[in-house]
Amino acid sequence: MLVSHSAGLAAEAVALARGIAGEQVPMAAAGGTDGGGLGTSFDLIEAAVGAVQQGDGVVLIPDLGSSVLTARLLVEPGRVVLADVPFVEGAVAAAVTSGAGAPLAQVVAAAEEARTFRKG
Repeated sequence: MLVSHSAGLAAEAVALARGIAGEQVPMAAAGGTDGGGLGTSFDLIEAAVGAVQQGDGVVLIPDLGSSVLTARLLVEPGRVVLADVPFVEGAVAAAVTSGAGAPLAQVVAAAEEARTFRKG
């Protein structure tokens, strides 16, 4: 689940991750405020967690600042986990791993490993 200050950024990152991992991967975007502006909304994040929860747990991947702080409010050990990972690379790694049927801990580990991907 992607949490961003921007609804557009979150939605496009989800679209990219789904495009790579497959449409069957449960993902949601929670971006912006309730009024559509830049910022974060506890209510939008909470609703998105509920939308993707299928009993196996949810990985929250926030972009920065207040999205991290707000996402932390929803953490439930073993059920809702905050991943400190690169936003796009972590999302793609998590989606691919989740799509392969891996358990929550492996999904988080794959997202964390994305931090070490070299581009050159």
